[in-house]
Amino acid sequence: MILPIVAYGSPVLRAVSTDITPEYPGLDKLIADMWETMYNSNGVGLAAPQINKPIRLFVMDSEQIFENQEEDEKGEYPDEPGFKGLFINAHIKTLEGKEWSYNEGCLSIPKIREDILRQESVTLDYLDENFEPQTRTFIGLTARIILHEYDHLDGKLFIDHIKPLKRTLMKRKLDDISKGKVRVDYRMLFPK
Repeated sequence: MILPIVAYGSPVLRAVSTDITPEYPGLDKLIADMWETMYNSNGVGLAAPQINKPIRLFVMDSEQIFENQEEDEKGEYPDEPGFKGLFINAHIKTLEGKEWSYNEGCLSIPKIREDILRQESVTLDYLDENFEPQTRTFIGLTARIILHEYDHLDGKLFIDHIKPLKRTLMKRKLDDISKGKVRVDYRMLFPK
C-alpha cells in the first residue's frame, strides 16, 4: 500500500525516533509499504518518520541512481553499483573522510533542493530485516543517502545543514509546503 508522505512542519519530522523490536505490530507490512511508497514517490530513501512513524527504520536504494546514469557519468562515484537495503535501529559508529557537496532534496520538502556538505564515509551498527546485527561502512552517494535518512531518525532535515540566511530566504516556500500549497505526484499528509 502506498502511504502518504508527511510534509514539512509535521511534528513527527522533528521527533527523535525510538528503537523497535521484532514484535513491532505489522512490521513486515510496514516495510513492504515503505518500499512501495519510496518507489512510487521516485525517492531513493524513505525513513519511518516520513510516513508518520517515529521509529528507527529506513529503506534506501542507491542502485537505481547508477542504473539511470548517463554513460559518461559511469565511474564517477566510488560506491557504484550502489546498495539497496533496510536499516532497523541504526546508530552511527563513525563518520570519516572529507566533507563533500551534493545537491539534495527530500520527499517531505518537495520542490526544494540545496547543496549539502556531508562526510564521505559512515560506519553504522544496525539490524537487518531478520533482526541480525550488522556493522558496515558505506561511502559515496550510498553514504550520503544513509546520512540523509539517518537525520530523519534524529529529528533533523537536510535544510538544517544550510546556512541560517539561506533558510530564512526559503521560509515562504517552506510555509507553503506546510500549508499544502505544493503540487506533487505522490500522496502527502500536511500538518493541521
